[in-house]
Amino acid sequence: MSAGIFVRKCAGIEEFQRCVELQKEIWGEEDIEVEPATLFVVAAETGGQVLGAFDGQRLVGYTLALVGFANGTVFLHSHMTGVNGEYRDQGVGRALKLFQREEALGRGIRLIVWTFDPLETRNAHFNLNRLGAIARKYLPNLYGLTTSPLHLGLPTDRLWVEWQLDSARAVAAISDLAKETETAPATIDLPAELDRWKQSDTGEVAKVQARIREEFASWFARGYAAVGVRKSATGTAYLLAPWSDF
Repeated sequence: MSAGIFVRKCAGIEEFQRCVELQKEIWGEEDIEVEPATLFVVAAETGGQVLGAFDGQRLVGYTLALVGFANGTVFLHSHMTGVNGEYRDQGVGRALKLFQREEALGRGIRLIVWTFDPLETRNAHFNLNRLGAIARKYLPNLYGLTTSPLHLGLPTDRLWVEWQLDSARAVAAISDLAKETETAPATIDLPAELDRWKQSDTGEVAKVQARIREEFASWFARGYAAVGVRKSATGTAYLLAPWSDF
């Protein structure tokens, strides 16, 4: 990460409002439903997280997480992470996630979950390869159809990410010790043209989305999980393996 940038908890309505303003800068106020400062207050006061990455006094990235409970387990749902465009590809997002992990483990929380668009392979690489998370649940149209240009008028399908914070897989990934997976029992392929289609041919994107929705659902029903991504001869491939192995 760039020198001089550090991560800490945010506190107080003024800093929470700065997170809201950064949210608008990153995504555009008209492109998303802006999360209000009150949600950041609720997260901070109920055991969630509001974390900020600062360059001096300037807030350049943030993470908002809420507390969840299911099957007898307390976990954090990492609802939103954003980094100012000037600071992307400088390790800020990774620093936020690593601080998030340490803070959670310090309170005895061993699981953080979040969602991401499976069509965004850059996010898939970060989540599965760089952090050592897995995904074994596909949620069709999770947030409903929206008017946001970011969603291209398509269903908001999402993969549900599980980051077991103290697992051997996660520790190896965040320590840069994980070996790149060469083979996998199953793969789901995304074409190299996908990013171009997002700019010019939503119909083709919709076909890809519909296909991978069926493929993920089929493999997940058989006990498999998405455990990584890699470049393939035709684009990008998700790597799947029995989740009991992880």
